[in-house]
Amino acid sequence: MASGSQKNVSGFIIQGFSDTPELQTSLFVLFLGIYLIILLGNLIIFLVISCNPHLHTPMYIFLQNLSLIDISFTSNILPYLLHILLTQQNNISFLGCMTQVYLFMSVAGSEYFLLTAMAYDRYVAICDPLYYIARMSRKHCAGLITAAFTVGFGEPMGHIVLVSKLSYCASHLINHFFCDIAPLLKLSCSSTFSVELLNYIVGTLLSFSSFLLTLISYIFIISAILKIQSSEGRQKAFSTCASHLTCVITHYGTGFCLYVRPTTNYSLERDKYFSLLYIALGPLLNPLIYTLKNREFQSSLIKLRQRDFFF
Repeated sequence: MASGSQKNVSGFIIQGFSDTPELQTSLFVLFLGIYLIILLGNLIIFLVISCNPHLHTPMYIFLQNLSLIDISFTSNILPYLLHILLTQQNNISFLGCMTQVYLFMSVAGSEYFLLTAMAYDRYVAICDPLYYIARMSRKHCAGLITAAFTVGFGEPMGHIVLVSKLSYCASHLINHFFCDIAPLLKLSCSSTFSVELLNYIVGTLLSFSSFLLTLISYIFIISAILKIQSSEGRQKAFSTCASHLTCVITHYGTGFCLYVRPTTNYSLERDKYFSLLYIALGPLLNPLIYTLKNREFQSSLIKLRQRDFFF
């Protein structure tokens, strides 16, 4: 063990984005606005789907769970960042840090597998519509959602056990705005080989497999759409999966830029901004992506507003 290292630490210090006092207020207002928009947009989706029985179909049930994931995803990170910016108190306990890492990985993993389930739903709807009701029954839909959350919350346990057993150096300053595995590995004075190996194994078996299944689904979907004779039919078929495809590109694009590379090549300063995109961009855009051109959802929202539901 290196000199000055500690096996058990009481906590860490989160550096955040800037040490310049005049920027703290601006950053607080910016991130507070982003967080409130994410909460409002996803909460509206969740409530509208919950209150309208006509929207209790697989596509909207998946969307409702995606909204719940997006709320949880950002609520794990942004409130504590706002607390740091407002109070300048950037200490976090060791248990709090490990909890934040676990929740971050769990919710992110659940979203990957939920997006895969949504891709399968679109595949059945477009490529095998005659058997859609049988293959996407409530029982099967609930099974896919349960599997997504089970794998998502079960997979990070090994990471947390290994990371919590690392020895950390005298400096406990995390060069990030939340607890993540990469900056924690930078602080470790002991070998991180086992953690990095587990990252690559899990990334290959789980994250890449979910991406591959989603990709295969869309290969079949696009192939089926191209076989439709009329342009109007092709446009209507594509519109049913365009929102999900945009969400998949956003989520996987930012995720791959952030994590699919060797840990030794990380630039922590640069990764702060990639992490912010990864955490906020999807949850911020998803409510707009799924509702702007969705007439069925807009009709349900108008009916609820006419009943003074939101007022």
